[in-house]
Order: sequence, then structure tokens, then C-alpha cells
Amino acid sequence: MENKPLKTTIIMRKYSPFELLWIPLILAFFVLTGCTKEPPPDDTGSEPMSVASCEGCHINYAHLQAVYTPDTGVPPGGCGGTAPHYEPYDRVYMGGEGYAKYKTSPHYQIGCTGCHNGVDNTDDKTVAHSGDFIRHPSVFSEEKCGACHKEIVDNFMTSLHHGTGQMRKVALRSGLSGADEFYLLPEHQKEGYNANCATCHGSCGECHIIRPTMGGGGLSNGHAFNKTPDMISVCVTCHVSRGGHAYLGVASGTQPDAHLTEAGYKCIDCHKTSDLHGNGEPVDQRYAYANLPTCGDCHKNIGGFNIYHSTHLNDFNCQVCHSQVYNNCGSCHIHGDGARIPSYMDFKIARNPIPEIKTGFDFTLVRRTLAAPDNWSVYGVPNYPDFAVLPTYNYTSPHNILTWTDRTLVPEGKSCYYNCHIRNEEGVLVNKEYYLFKEDLLAWEVDATEKITVDGKLPESWFR
Repeated sequence: MENKPLKTTIIMRKYSPFELLWIPLILAFFVLTGCTKEPPPDDTGSEPMSVASCEGCHINYAHLQAVYTPDTGVPPGGCGGTAPHYEPYDRVYMGGEGYAKYKTSPHYQIGCTGCHNGVDNTDDKTVAHSGDFIRHPSVFSEEKCGACHKEIVDNFMTSLHHGTGQMRKVALRSGLSGADEFYLLPEHQKEGYNANCATCHGSCGECHIIRPTMGGGGLSNGHAFNKTPDMISVCVTCHVSRGGHAYLGVASGTQPDAHLTEAGYKCIDCHKTSDLHGNGEPVDQRYAYANLPTCGDCHKNIGGFNIYHSTHLNDFNCQVCHSQVYNNCGSCHIHGDGARIPSYMDFKIARNPIPEIKTGFDFTLVRRTLAAPDNWSVYGVPNYPDFAVLPTYNYTSPHNILTWTDRTLVPEGKSCYYNCHIRNEEGVLVNKEYYLFKEDLLAWEVDATEKITVDGKLPESWFR
């Protein structure tokens, strides 16, 4: 369990339109160049501390360089590409303002071995890291965090950031009943989950102390505990290919979400503690949380706002009209070839895959998932026993909202539905590409996904 990674929480300051133009370039710079840096100056004013202690070793940059162990594992990778590289001594160096902040916190009073176990007051690295030493204490959050943060820890164990949603899908397709039986899977498959899926889903520390594994790992700010992690370096690091990609308007031809550019919203302005830490109630997937934000929380009387809303209020989720194209990929061969359907921008309307959770919508946007029958073949599972139990497209609500989109902005003199309803123009079905038909599915997707396609569910007049 010690190496099981983690994720979650969120924050972000307000970014000006000028700054937003630089965000994709900054992210690209770090990915391409790596992140090794000179340590910040130790401005705490303290006397040099002996390296014969945990703290003394980890605030002495030169000593860390002299005794570090080179990396032997494969760098993490995922939808956002390979993680930026930090040298091992940079990842564990405590210094600068973050270290000064840490020394004034209640966590500092616990002491290094209070969380990490191991042996203090020795200059022998092997001895210090011996016995019951824990690299990432929050993996054992019930023991290490629960004494002070019991409610958060208890709630988190059933949260989606802990991974219960992903575990559920793996378990269901494996012929089990759900997340509660995930641990009955073969050991090789659980090994694959920990080595791949868990690089984002993990424990408290990856949001509040270290960089997420997908961001290079290591202390993010001199071991300071960050109550409200930065949106870009934490949230977007894990939600890079879908959430951040859309919200920041990274893809060519797309714009940042209006909630960012017009309102300056941070993630936590909408996503509160209950959806980040969990609320203690096990949920099957992220849309099942009772207190998830909705458009109506801020936009009152949506149905009466205009004729378009009143007409389609019980037909679509809001994103059908107000989303831009969004990122998709699929068919992931875990720890093998990666996503064999490479990333592409798309926009698909399908039948609501989760009507029991998202009520009131007949049609909704969907996004292709990474699911494939042979997801775990590298880990000794040639094919899922029950792959068709779930569709290969998920209900989605892209975070790339605009008032005027390719659907809502129609040519002068044309009807409001000109850019979204299918119409037959001399044998050519215009706008058909926006809808998910059976013919859009690959052969191995049909059994799983045909039930949410729009075949036979749209007005016949559209095709005449």
C-alpha cells in the first residue's frame, strides 16, 4: 500500500485573459524541459542543523545530493503525457518559505517519525528509512490523519478521489458486484490498477503536501501543508486531458470556459468539500453525489429564461447547447500501448446513460472512455468477463461552457435549430455528426453501447 498514489482537492486564483493565454505554454514548458531547480535560499534564520536527524538531513541540499538514490522505476504516464522530472533530492528537499510555514504549523509538532515512522537522530540513511518507515503516510490515512481529521478521513474512504468509481467499473466488468468486491480481483489486476489508475487516485498528501504523482511527485512547497491546493498545479495536473483541457481552452479553436473568463471561478467555487473529500456515503460514480453543483444553483429560473430553454428543459442537459467540442480517447491497454484510440476532439449527443441518477434528460452529451475488453491483458486478464455491462461512452458535462456556441449561434434568418437538428439536404444528412449512432461504434463496442445510441429515437421527419 505504501506506494499507492493519490489525488484531490482544489483551488485557483482569478486569472486575467492575458494570463490565460500563457497557461498552455507554461504547462508545455514544464512537460518538455523537466523541473530540476536550484533550491530556494533558507531564509528561516536558523542555525545549521546536524544531518544526524530527519529534519537536518532534509534541509541540507548538498547532503541530499550526496546521499540520494537514483530513480529505478518507470516515470508515471497517462492522459497528460509523461510526468515532469524532478531529481530525487529536489523531491525531498525542505526549504524556503514553505519550510518556514511548516515549522509554525501543528503538523510540525508531530515530528517526522510521528507520521513517517522510521528512525530519527541518525546520519545513516538506510537506518533512518528502515523498519516500518512510510514514504507517504496519508496512504494510511485512518491511522496517520484520522486522529485530527476523523470526519474527513472517514468520508474520503468512500470518495471518488479515493478511486471508488473507477474500482466499481473495473469490478463490474470483471463479473463482480461493485467497488466493495474490487479487492477480490486477481493480484495481477490489482497490481495493474495501483501502477496505472492509482497514479491519480490516491491519498490526502498528493493534494495537500506533495505534487500529484502525475505532476512529478515530491514536496511541492517545503513540506508546508496547503489547505487549498492551487488549481493549475494540483487540480489540472490530474484533470489535465479533460477538465483542465476544456476549462482553460487548450485545444485549437476552443475558448476558455465562460465561468473562468467572465467570473474568474476556481474549482472550489462550485465543487465543495462533499464532492472532493466525499460525504461518507458510498456512491457508484461522480454524478451520484447528492449535493453536486448544478447550473440552476446560480442560474435561477432557467426554464423561463427564453423560448429555447423552455422548449428543451426536459430534453437535454445544458451542455448539449452550451459546450464546445471536447477531448476524447479510448481503448486503453493498461501499461501496454496506452490509449489505442488517440486523443481527438468530438461532440456526441446520445441517450442518457444514467437516467436513474440524472433525471429529466432524454438526451445528453457523452464522452468516449478508455474501456476495452482487453484492458488488463498485460496483467494476466485476457478479456473482461462481463465487458458489456457498461457502455463505452459516459455521461459527460464538459467544463467548456460558452453562451454562444456552434449550436446556439445560427446564421441570420435561420431557425434556432438550424445547427443542431438533423436535416436532409438533397440526400445529405446535415448535423448527423453530432449524434451517436450504432454505425459510429467499433465492433467490440456495439454490445456494450448500442443501448445509448440514438438509432430510432429521433423524429423521422429529420431524415426525410
